[in-house]
Amino acid sequence: MQPRETRAEAVRAFNRFYTSRIGALGEAHLGSPYSLTEVRVLYELAHRARPTAAEIADALSLDRGYLSRTLRAFKRRGFIATVPSDTDGRATLLELTAAGRKAFGPLDRHARQLMGDLLAPLSDGRQRRLLEAMRTIRSTLDDAYAPADTEPFAVRQHRPGDLGWVVQRHGELYSREYGWDERFEAIVARVVADFVDHFDPARERCWIAERAGERVGSIFIAANSKTVAKLRLLLVEPSARGLGIGERLVDEVIAFARQVGYKKILLWTQSDLTSARRIYKAKGFTLVAEEGHDLFGSALTAETWALKL
Repeated sequence: MQPRETRAEAVRAFNRFYTSRIGALGEAHLGSPYSLTEVRVLYELAHRARPTAAEIADALSLDRGYLSRTLRAFKRRGFIATVPSDTDGRATLLELTAAGRKAFGPLDRHARQLMGDLLAPLSDGRQRRLLEAMRTIRSTLDDAYAPADTEPFAVRQHRPGDLGWVVQRHGELYSREYGWDERFEAIVARVVADFVDHFDPARERCWIAERAGERVGSIFIAANSKTVAKLRLLLVEPSARGLGIGERLVDEVIAFARQVGYKKILLWTQSDLTSARRIYKAKGFTLVAEEGHDLFGSALTAETWALKL
């Protein structure tokens, strides 16, 4: 591993590159008479429902005195109004006036245009790589400073748009990480289509893990018979691995299977998928069968695991 000073300098170099590329340097921002910090404060005011000054200071990690001076300047310009809180007599709420929204609107549109121009020269694939890298940076730093008792993700049942994402991400990730060809994506698509065609909400389910509003994981349980269920399509995005998402998704399947009366859960996986196999083993699954194949363009060993409930 590089020395701490070398890693710190690499982060500083990235910051210099990025702030220069997006035009964040200088007293004025986006060609406006406002600094970057002032524009960020306007953004928070525009996107929060009557926040307090403390909420904005916490969101932006701003010095309270500096923020107070900024808010006074905005009030002199007629950009903000103060409203007493109905629930806390000590609190004062802030909101943008019509003049404030008129000042912020062009800044917001200009920022969107700049970001569009920044992405425009990149192919769809390069844009996805860039956005995934950004999510990784954000999630890594968020996790490091999040309270220890805060779960950094949420799990919900599927809704429109999720199933297409499941197929796409399986195809992309397993091609990139294991070299599997499009035949694997086709199998995933057939599994998903079969799930939809025969969906029994009383005995089958799909869960999606989300983090910061982004999909980061999936898992399915489908009926194999009246007493046997299949666990299918466990996936965790690289940016969200190590957070316990895979374990949580498998726990959802096991709890649901017991609740609806299944006696056994089966799953089909590959010997190369060591992280998933580790989870299955920890949850009580046992390996019951193995078979070689080349369904996805390379020699693999398929495994069947089972859990008696």
